[in-house]
Amino acid sequence: MTETSPPTDADIYDRIITAILGHRLLPGTKLVEDKLAQAFGVSRTRVRPALVRLANENIVLLRPNRGAVIAEPTPEQAHEVFEARRLIEPTLVASFLAGAEAADIAHLAELLRQEEDARAAGQLHQAIRLSGEFHLAIADGSGNQTLAGFLRDLVSRTSLILMAYGPAATLLPADVAACGCREHRALLDAMRLRDAQEAMRLMREHLSRIESDLVFDHTEPAEDDLADLLGL
Repeated sequence: MTETSPPTDADIYDRIITAILGHRLLPGTKLVEDKLAQAFGVSRTRVRPALVRLANENIVLLRPNRGAVIAEPTPEQAHEVFEARRLIEPTLVASFLAGAEAADIAHLAELLRQEEDARAAGQLHQAIRLSGEFHLAIADGSGNQTLAGFLRDLVSRTSLILMAYGPAATLLPADVAACGCREHRALLDAMRLRDAQEAMRLMREHLSRIESDLVFDHTEPAEDDLADLLGL
């Protein structure tokens, strides 16, 4: 994005996502269309598609007559999500392995490769999405449509939780950022060996580790200039 080139819808979306991941825009922060438009140097109609896209991803809440605000899951809700995932996902792993073919394992390996590439490129939002797809691929291959449906909702809520309370992307050491991929790789190795008990154990530990890394002590959303918060 240059001074002579106005930002695209994707540019605006990416800037907001990056500011949320960097914990410059905190849960509860109001995203006033006029201020966003001024910060990006565009009209209000240009920022609306980005806000709608963020709302469709449950990252932003669009409130009638009150504007947009970054969604704010409570710590209690976050813990409930991970508790539910620890109850569901080990069972899904075992069911997946009971009928998995080589192509199913290869699909997981490809998702993991894409996640590793995204983390290496600093594309944390993309990495979070791919991590969710890795878990959902296991659920979809389990044959249990009911639990897979429950997990789809939980993964969506987890993405929001990680956006709001995961370690700030700008402060995240490379070894910590890669931790999730290493855990996925260990899980995949156990699944290649068809070791259901080990895979179930690794899944529980993986989910517990993610939960333990959440940071809930953010201060109240700042009233700073949106352009500064967005890094413009």
